[in-house]
Amino acid sequence: MNTMSAKSMIVLMPVYEDVEASSQLFHNLVHELGDDLFIVAVDDGSVRHPLTTSSFKNVGADGVVLRLKRNVGHQRAIAIGMAYVADRIRDNQRLVVMDSDGEDLPSSMPKLLSQLTDEQTDVVVAQRLGRVETFRFKVFYSVYKRLFGLLSGRSISFGNFMALKPAAVKRLAVMQETTIHVAAAVLASKLRISYCPLDRGPRYAGQSKMNFVGLALHGFKGLMVFAEDVLVRVGITCSAIAAASLVGIIAAIVLKLIGFSTPGWFSVALGILVLMLLQTGALSLMTLMLTGVVRSGSVTSTIAYRDFIDEELT
Repeated sequence: MNTMSAKSMIVLMPVYEDVEASSQLFHNLVHELGDDLFIVAVDDGSVRHPLTTSSFKNVGADGVVLRLKRNVGHQRAIAIGMAYVADRIRDNQRLVVMDSDGEDLPSSMPKLLSQLTDEQTDVVVAQRLGRVETFRFKVFYSVYKRLFGLLSGRSISFGNFMALKPAAVKRLAVMQETTIHVAAAVLASKLRISYCPLDRGPRYAGQSKMNFVGLALHGFKGLMVFAEDVLVRVGITCSAIAAASLVGIIAAIVLKLIGFSTPGWFSVALGILVLMLLQTGALSLMTLMLTGVVRSGSVTSTIAYRDFIDEELT
């Protein structure tokens, strides 16, 4: 029986071919939160090892498995689950979003939830203190955070692990950006965010389904949420370079006229500067047009999550 309304705590997670790790997570969640827990597990189109309700019923937890018709990726799977919860969540309930592999520690949830009691906070996000990752991943993540800040003008230092009030859940559920990148959507939502420094644990079992290329794609999807800001910044940079090129062209012509240029220098310098001016000018116009396209298509609508759900197992 679906008892979501009877529980004060809802935990949402995407699961893809990861029954062993998620089953261990369900056990630890019950140990940490007791029976005041309802699990919404979104099975993201698993074929070899689909998730069933027995995985959390065996440990005494209540919940539902939303089995999707196809694999949509963990960000869209979270968005679908969030839209499902938004239709049912009550004012006295709280939602925690986490990954199913155990890297988001259930023991950290009380600390995360304690900050959500503040009336000036809508969502509490886990800001990572330590990561059990490879050196290559750490280097890439450090570069990505700086690139994200440079292009979007915002700082991102958190992932999917977060606790939300009902109003925050309902707002994110109607944002199309949530289907692209959950953390970036939280930044774009204008919700009041509180940061909770937490350590990240190792996987309970198995190997991550995300390779380096997938991680890079996930990172750049975060920039897509702020495409308009990125395009404007790129356009401003191109315009500045074009203006500097124009100044350089004028300076080169002046130097040529007063006889301060060596043979061949003027033609090379002028050619390079004209090329820079034309390229950056063209990029400026392109970014201006793309910004208009992004703005015209920025109207959001409620995620049609029912179209993706194949079965609802309780």
